[in-house]
This record gives sequence, C-alpha cells and structure tokens, in this order.
Amino acid sequence: MSISDEIKEKERRVREFLKSKSLKGLLLKRQANFSWMTCGGLNLVGITTEVGATTLFITENSKFVISNNIEAPRMVHEEGLQRQGFIVKTFPWYEDQEVSIVKELIGEGLLGSDVPFPNAQMLAEDVARLRYSLTPDEVERYRWLGERVSSALEKTVMKTKQGEKESGVVARLCKEIWKDRIDPITLMAAADDRVFKFRHPIPTERKIEKYLMVSVNARKWGLIVSLTRFIHFGRLPRELKKKYEANVFVDCTMMAHTKPGVPAKEILQKGIDAYQEKGYPEEWKLHHQGGSIGYTGRDYRVHFKTSDVIQENQGFTWNPSITGTKSEDTILATSKGPELITYPILYPTLSMKVEGTSFKRPAILVKE
Repeated sequence: MSISDEIKEKERRVREFLKSKSLKGLLLKRQANFSWMTCGGLNLVGITTEVGATTLFITENSKFVISNNIEAPRMVHEEGLQRQGFIVKTFPWYEDQEVSIVKELIGEGLLGSDVPFPNAQMLAEDVARLRYSLTPDEVERYRWLGERVSSALEKTVMKTKQGEKESGVVARLCKEIWKDRIDPITLMAAADDRVFKFRHPIPTERKIEKYLMVSVNARKWGLIVSLTRFIHFGRLPRELKKKYEANVFVDCTMMAHTKPGVPAKEILQKGIDAYQEKGYPEEWKLHHQGGSIGYTGRDYRVHFKTSDVIQENQGFTWNPSITGTKSEDTILATSKGPELITYPILYPTLSMKVEGTSFKRPAILVKE
C-alpha cells in the first residue's frame, strides 16, 4: 500500500462514517486524528497537547485544512497537505474565523466533531474507532518505532549506575529517542521502595540503590508505543523474581488471547484468572490492566463494561502489575496471533508458552 492508497482508505472510512451518521462534514481537531488522517502529520506546537493548532474538515466530496496564518505555511510546506488533496483555508491569527469558515462550507448541514464545537455533534469515541485497525503502511511505521524505542530504553537502563538519580536515567532516555525525533510523551521511573509504593511513579531526584523501573510512552508520526523495563543491582531476591515471572505470565496470557473478533473485556477476565492461578488474586484491583493503543496512549482502558471488539491490526498494551513489578510491551492483534511491536532486543529474556503461543519476554536485568 502506497501513501496514496493509505489516504484513499482513510477517506473511505471517514466518508462511510459521514453517510452512516447523516453528516455533511466532520471536524478533526485532536492531534491523534490529525496524525491518522494525514498519514503521520503533526499539527501540534506543544508536544503534550491533545488538541492541535489546525483543523481538518472532511465533507462528502472535499477535504480542507483550516488554519490561522501562523501555522498554514508549515501545513503546506512541511506536512504536505496540499499534495494530499487538502484545500487550505486561512484566516488571520488575530481573528477567530473557524466557525464562520465551516458554516460557509456546509451551510446548515449536520456537523460532527472530535471536540466540542458550535452546532456540532461530539463524536470523539466514534471517530477514534475509525483508526483502530492500522493499514499496512501504518504497521510498518509502528514496527520501526517499536524497534527503536525498545532498543533506546534497554540501552539507557543497561547503562544505569547505582547512585544515579531517577531523573538522570530518564534524561538519558529522552536524549536517546530524540535523536530520531521521537516524542517522550509519558515517562515513569521508580527506584527501590518507590516501585512498591506507587503504580504511576513520576520520575524524581531519588537516587538508585538496588532496584529501578523505567516506563515510557513514545510517539512518532502520531503512533505511540508503551513499554517498561527493570534493573536490579546485586542478587535478585527470590520473592521478587517469583512475582515478576508471575506477572509476565499474566501479560502473556492476555496477549495470547488478544485476537480479532474477541470482545476486549474477555481479555480482562483472562488476565484476572491468570492472577488467581499464580496466587495473586487481588493484585488486578490495584491498577488498570491496559488496553487499546495506537494514536493515543490508551484509546480505551479495558473494564467490565467495555463494549469494543478487537480489530485486525489493532494495537494493544496490557500492563498487569503485581506490587513491585510490572510487565508491559506493545503488540498488534492479528489473525495469525499477537505480533510484538516492542520487545527485548538487548535484555536477557524469559521464554514462556501460553495457549500455544510462544513468547520471549524481557527478564529483570541483574547487575553485580
């Protein structure tokens, strides 16, 4: 599939959506949807903003980019939106003309939007589902990203020294992935007792004594991968090793059952059963177990009322945790079984077979 084929496929999905909702046009302002629709473009200024600086507007027969005069030149010259068939509608930065431009384009027709917008139906969740199933070109970009970030995280953690700050390790990781203009959009790090106390440990200046966890959500072309790695200095305590390997088993169980056509909430139950099997029946209650990933860090976190069914080539990151440990990598759900997008490259591995599927998972790196 060439980029022109990818563009056509995404236009097809949006226009079928317009027809199904009886809409005259759809506004896309969220960064995730902009990147998806433009095959990897960026309309943000700050890297953590959810809503971009420009807007895409798709109708039955045309598609537009609505932008102030500050952002419009970059949309044309660097994002190449005119080459993709977008008509550029520009207004002065000091005049908010977006609403009037949209009204001029569709009159009184019904409008959908992925953010609150005057006289528009808010359809953010419905729009998100249009991008769950990745195209072949998106899969190739995702594989590239997964390999780069896996290598960068493992390379960084392997160089960690006792006495280094959590924030210092994260700083080295950021430097490593920024070489390829990969955005670190979520960073977590915890040393020693902090690993056991907090499920979402933001990096601090705490110095590392024996044990460190580092997690990252990293983005390029709008696509996001999520993964976690551990390092331990000195002999690994038997109980910690037992917990970690049990956690990996839960993760592998969830990944093995992540198949197109399966209700996502069924995977959650498989994970809960695996916690029970390994002797940690209450741990799943202490943190969400992950879910769908792609153009956001989690498109949805799976719970008992999740109605979504897994799609072909949909990204997932499960993140089961047993106090003091976590197992987390990004996969694609495919009819042939789960494909690991992030995976151990430099790290020691654990081999595990679950439900007929063989996995090589990262072990805790032990340094003397």
